[in-house]
Amino acid sequence: MTEAVLEKLRVALKTEMVGYSFYSEAAGLISDEHGKNVFHHLAKEELDHIKILMKIADSVEAGRGWISFGENASGASEEADKGLPIFPETNELLEEFKTNETDLNAINIALDSEEKAIAFYSGMLKTAVQDDEIEVLTRIVEMEKGHYDLLRWEKDALSNSGFWMDQMEFSVEMEK
Repeated sequence: MTEAVLEKLRVALKTEMVGYSFYSEAAGLISDEHGKNVFHHLAKEELDHIKILMKIADSVEAGRGWISFGENASGASEEADKGLPIFPETNELLEEFKTNETDLNAINIALDSEEKAIAFYSGMLKTAVQDDEIEVLTRIVEMEKGHYDLLRWEKDALSNSGFWMDQMEFSVEMEK
């Protein structure tokens, strides 16, 4: 059981590292200033996820089991941040972005990635048994859903759909 959990945590860690790398790089490549801010924000949150997952993996590997979200957040130190392996050797998201370096493509890639992350963590949550495990995974799923919503709203703004944050910005019928 421990090895299976560790393997899932390794996959999650790699996914978060790819996401961090993508958001960091894409923030420097897209032209929309609001989009840049969104991607910088998401990169910071992915880095936080990396730190949390590393602490959990260390605890599980040492035989202490899952630690709560609060323990993850409070135990951060400058020392713990040194040497974080945040850039993977390959980044399939950046490779996909390079085929069409537009702001909208960056958003679409990110939306797809966040959707997969939601599905992945939701799958882990379905098999979770420990209270701390359920708490952490629930929070991560909620954060990933928040990322997805933020990206969807940014896509609406970029594509001039008339909607932002699920609210109609204007109505053709009301225009004179």
